[in-house]
Amino acid sequence: MSTDAMRPLSSTPSGSTARLGASLHIKGEISGNEDLHIDGSVEGLVQLEDRKLTVGASAKLTADVVAREVVVYGSVKGNLRARDRIEIKKDGSVVGDLTTARIMIEDGAYFKGSIEIDRTGSTSRDTDLDKPAYTRTATGSSATPAHVSVTKSSS
Repeated sequence: MSTDAMRPLSSTPSGSTARLGASLHIKGEISGNEDLHIDGSVEGLVQLEDRKLTVGASAKLTADVVAREVVVYGSVKGNLRARDRIEIKKDGSVVGDLTTARIMIEDGAYFKGSIEIDRTGSTSRDTDLDKPAYTRTATGSSATPAHVSVTKSSS
């Protein structure tokens, strides 16, 4: 029997989640068109356009992130930009600015930065949501965003 017949269907890019293990350290840019789960450390830029990024509990990111959805269980220092939603779980930590349509910060999570709610969905090309947060212009969105400055820490 060929090995192709034994390969699971989930190994195709359309349905898989790539994993970056806890012992891996990346400096530079990560880009791609599949969901990504990071448990290691990353310095630089993570750009996943229409995909989901999960920052695992042991992960340490010093990076700007651009994705459809971002879920943080670990530590992120950098700006997060998600077209759909950002979730910071109870043991997660984010120091940086967030831009998203929907946000969820669980009780016990740590967050320091600002939040910009972009209700447009940002799929049009005349916005700059596909650019890294550090290159964003102050007048990037055509909609009037809600600005919130929050510092939340568990006591």
